[in-house]
Amino acid sequence: MALLQISEPGMSTAPHQHRLAVGIDLGTTNSLVATVRNSIPEVLADEEGRTLLPSVVRYLPNGHANIGYKAQAAQTTDPKNTIVSVKRFMGRGLHDIAYAENLPYDFQDTPGMVQLKTVAGIKSPVEISAQILATLRQRAEDALGDDLVGAVITVPAYFDDAQRQATKDAAQLAGLNVLRLLSEPTAAAIAYGLDNASEGIYAVYDLGGGTFDISILKLSKGVFEVLSTGGDSALGGDDFDHRLFCWIHEQEKLAPLSDEDTAILKVKAREAKELLSTNAEVSVDAILNSGEEVRLRVTAETFTDITKHLVAKTMSAIKKALRDAHVDVDDVDGVVMVGGATRMPHVRRAVGEYFHTIPHANIDPDKVVALGAAMQANLLAGNRAAGDDWLLLDVIPLSLGIETMGGLVEKIIPRNSTIPCARAQEFTTFKDGQTALAVHVLQGERELVSDCRSLARFELRGIPPMVAGAARIRITYQVDADGLLSVSARELRSGVEASISVKPAYGLGDDDVARMLQDSYSSADVDMAARALREEQVEAERILLATQSALDEDGGLLDAAERAAVAALMQAVRDAVTGSAAGALGHSGIKLAVEALANGTEEFASRRMDRSVRSALKGKTLDQVA
Repeated sequence: MALLQISEPGMSTAPHQHRLAVGIDLGTTNSLVATVRNSIPEVLADEEGRTLLPSVVRYLPNGHANIGYKAQAAQTTDPKNTIVSVKRFMGRGLHDIAYAENLPYDFQDTPGMVQLKTVAGIKSPVEISAQILATLRQRAEDALGDDLVGAVITVPAYFDDAQRQATKDAAQLAGLNVLRLLSEPTAAAIAYGLDNASEGIYAVYDLGGGTFDISILKLSKGVFEVLSTGGDSALGGDDFDHRLFCWIHEQEKLAPLSDEDTAILKVKAREAKELLSTNAEVSVDAILNSGEEVRLRVTAETFTDITKHLVAKTMSAIKKALRDAHVDVDDVDGVVMVGGATRMPHVRRAVGEYFHTIPHANIDPDKVVALGAAMQANLLAGNRAAGDDWLLLDVIPLSLGIETMGGLVEKIIPRNSTIPCARAQEFTTFKDGQTALAVHVLQGERELVSDCRSLARFELRGIPPMVAGAARIRITYQVDADGLLSVSARELRSGVEASISVKPAYGLGDDDVARMLQDSYSSADVDMAARALREEQVEAERILLATQSALDEDGGLLDAAERAAVAALMQAVRDAVTGSAAGALGHSGIKLAVEALANGTEEFASRRMDRSVRSALKGKTLDQVA
């Protein structure tokens, strides 16, 4: 560790002190982790070279879980315990979830966030998301070779306070230090703005697996200013899948399906949707568990027709975002396409026709958000390079207000306000002698409390008794750079005050987070055991190769019995590795076998050393050796 760091203010630390930070795109369908190495952002791959991690978690009866591709493979055989698109449940109650009745899960509708019943117990969307994030964290630490100082995690621009808080809670459970929650369209703008040196007004059209965002940004000399944002946190590629699934069901006149058959047909619908991005017509073939067969063809034209209402919903959001930004379509210099669902040709066509331009899609739409987040993470970690003097000006997606008499909402911070920000407003008492004031914090655009989302309640007590209207109570709302809110109330004459860091009604309390952290310790042990096993397997392969190479070169130094003993020890190592892969042995079994092989070949190693020394000294005099 360096005792003294010498660098100019605002400049990066020395190269050997580069702080490891990552950007994580926690997606509905797939998730990614990226970092900046040698000033170049890159998405990190797993051991098999795959950059995408399916956002799927399957729970097992022993309490363990499969994450990613292994879980995705069980989607049709174990749908109740294989959780997909969990991002749609973050910070949401059961009544917020679209077509919940068609999903295979056993929901538990609790007063807070919805819970899911699995064979491993009741799970919160936060816990499920945390396992995806922990897998990405482990991938990053394996690739970078050290612990992370922090991460920037992206969220849809239209995520409200509850959904953002739930995402932050999930990151905490996964052992991540959150440097910033960053809106996905803003992350994409960073990747495009810095990569292409773009300036002007840009629209970011972000259609992911479960959410849709439209953001209007102004890029100018390194300043990224979000002028407006809009969208739908319950509209995405999943809805296109669902519409095609319903169409197939209608065309084939199928009877009501079991959960397993529903899962099979949904997978087929998703595959067909993806193929239609590059084919004019595809076939959907499936044999259901019920014995019914599905055999039909679907054309790109049909798919466009049955999903045109979904594309139209995104167009309506675009119009509203442009109105809020006070710009016309002709003022927009370019459109950036983000999210895997933007690969659908009719989506790109509709966006291009609306904006009268060819949308930008030269960065992989699946990776662009993670790359932008990595660049922001690198900056926030203190790895500032020459020229990294850009500034982010993000906005809040929904207005924040307070309940006033009559069940009305007084907006304190209007939507599309640049964050971080703070606004204050003065209120007074309604009755003579009133000594307390209830503060009800709300989020939304409607005028009535009943039409907005409740975020928190607290009370200011100890107000000196006065006639109605005499007290002066200042309510201050502060939104930090992550879009999270804190509220304080102060009576100006007496100085009494109260405050709250808003934990939304659909967020998790500190006790919930503590409980989940406790629960996560067991999975942390599993993760550590898996890592230790991987390391021992690699060490076993290394020592087997080295021993075989030595035998090939100097096997004549051993007699037949000695050679047979070494061969037996080598086979024991192979058996231990095979047993560990089958789950029969842990890493300790491999370690013992490797140690036995090392001890059993010490004499062989000594003879090889003696032979090497004799060979080096052969034909030389004592003076030459000296």
